[in-house]
Amino acid sequence: MPKRIITGRVVSDKMDKSIVVLVERRKLHPLYKKYISIRKKYMAHDPAEEARVDDTVRIIECRPVSKRKTWQLLEIVEHGKGGGLDADIEHQS
Repeated sequence: MPKRIITGRVVSDKMDKSIVVLVERRKLHPLYKKYISIRKKYMAHDPAEEARVDDTVRIIECRPVSKRKTWQLLEIVEHGKGGGLDADIEHQS
């Protein structure tokens, strides 16, 4: 069975070697026939700690790394506008 790959936005990178990725998708409501947006957060393993908040990333399904982490960072698709504290320090210099 192939591993699933999903694309989302990083909403937290405060943990050690972990990121939280928010994935949004649109689904047709079965009764009202309106499109609703469904949001789900996934914890992903980021061993190099290269992803930052507001980055668009792709994550791939993997074996369980911990209790809640069963996804791993595959690639960073696009860097976000906000780079966190590091970008603010470099900007002020």
